[in-house]
Amino acid sequence: MPSYKHHIVNQGEFTHAPGKVVCVGRNYAEHAKELGNAVPSSPLLFIKPATAMVTMGQPLQLPEGFGACHHELEMALLIGQSLKKAAPDECRTAIAGIGLALDLTLRELQDELKKKGHPWERAKAFDGACPLSEFAAFDQTLDFSSLTLRLRRNGELQQQGNCSDMLFSVENLLSEISHSFTLMPGDVVLTGTPAGVGPLHSGDKLLAELGDLLRVETVVL
Repeated sequence: MPSYKHHIVNQGEFTHAPGKVVCVGRNYAEHAKELGNAVPSSPLLFIKPATAMVTMGQPLQLPEGFGACHHELEMALLIGQSLKKAAPDECRTAIAGIGLALDLTLRELQDELKKKGHPWERAKAFDGACPLSEFAAFDQTLDFSSLTLRLRRNGELQQQGNCSDMLFSVENLLSEISHSFTLMPGDVVLTGTPAGVGPLHSGDKLLAELGDLLRVETVVL
């Protein structure tokens, strides 16, 4: 399995080793509805380990024998400064980079675990479950509402959503996370996926875009 290293576009290699990945579920209302889930009143958080991170541009290898593996395209934030119990207005300065991620999900396994009231890690945190793009250096003046996520599979648009559609803004989300888990340099935060998730198949060609900032192509083995 390929390893993953953080890179900042036009600024060389990020010096901190990859840490944990903190994810938020159901941060786009339409995605919650498409899976028949309630829209949360506070961020629904879970964690992927560093071993889940792989390079998105390399061919994706899906687990076998666990049923359908769904794509969930997300904006990813690379943390450059520690955050602990931070206020929302303190959080933007901790962002070192902005990128794209696929929150790969073994949907049938997840549904089975949810019915039993069990945690989701087996469906969300397996090796290779978090393909990541390179990270563009973060502009502190960036208006997140200017960014649209798009995922095309075999040329067909599958997912599209603007960051302004998120239930919890970037600043509020980072603040909320920092009150539960200290964020450290090298950590990555995934900010939720828009509607349109679906199963991946061998041979699928994917094109992921984040506004005009990033464009990544990959293929499923």
